[in-house]
Amino acid sequence: MRKLIFFIPDKVPLSALAIPLDVFLATGVFWNLIFEKAPTPFFDVKTVSLDGNPITTVDGLAIKPDASIYDINDSDTIIITPPADLFQNFDEVIPWLIKSHENGTHIASFCTGAFILAQTGLLNGKTATTHWGFVKQFEQLYPRVNLTPQKLITDEGDLFCSGGANAGGDLALYLVAKYFGKEVAFQTARALLMDMDRKSQSPYLIFRFEKAHGDKEILDVQDFLESNFNAEIRVDLLAEKARMSRRTFERRFKNATGDSPLRYLQRVRIENAKNLLEKGQKTFDEITYHVGYGDSSTFSRIFKKTTGLSPNLYKKKYSLAI
Repeated sequence: MRKLIFFIPDKVPLSALAIPLDVFLATGVFWNLIFEKAPTPFFDVKTVSLDGNPITTVDGLAIKPDASIYDINDSDTIIITPPADLFQNFDEVIPWLIKSHENGTHIASFCTGAFILAQTGLLNGKTATTHWGFVKQFEQLYPRVNLTPQKLITDEGDLFCSGGANAGGDLALYLVAKYFGKEVAFQTARALLMDMDRKSQSPYLIFRFEKAHGDKEILDVQDFLESNFNAEIRVDLLAEKARMSRRTFERRFKNATGDSPLRYLQRVRIENAKNLLEKGQKTFDEITYHVGYGDSSTFSRIFKKTTGLSPNLYKKKYSLAI
């Protein structure tokens, strides 16, 4: 049995703990019970908090962990569940994680648990992911980490990350497959009625337009783009509007927003297209024209590259129509 430790910070979202916990505890158990075989659990699972005292979930439920981090001398894998408060003090946890990793322990983070893992420095120069809604905070705090928010799961051999809270279940199944093979993972997924084909956060990602940069001229251009996204837009005209040379404008726009002006415009158009697809009242050709593109096949390729889904699949998955 693989020794697996869940580190639970205070105010953890319950689903981010319960779903992956169920996956690991069910492995070798639920499938066997369905087919009237003796359970053969694959994981020895324990939960820990900093001091072993009960923690409270973000919903106000009390959870009593099995032990404190100081009671754990050996483990094969440590799971970091996400804190609701990204600014909690984890100074006492970081040395424990680093020492455990030095002793050969794998470490996996779910959702914003990546913030805790990144504090160790173990992710520096490596690929990681986290919840798409906290990308900017992560990039500001940990610029040495190669953050790939479009990915649902990242694997650095002994360090793993997953996206939003429910993606903890996806990473749990991924680890089951990594440690014990795909057949065991498929059995567990089927017993729990879970999918194993999710690979990306991109369909869920809503682009958050950076507005807190303090550059008034660039902010005015952003407002203009968001109100006139379906017009023919040229960068030189945007630069004139901002009363700057094109070179200065492009540099300041990139510094303020993180995107080039045309990439920003593309993001605005895609967000508007997603909104119209969800409402389901227009064809994609109509949506293409509405957001400022003349060729639906070109925009379809751009849409799929950005969201990970074709417009048709996106509409089927997220349509608000009943």
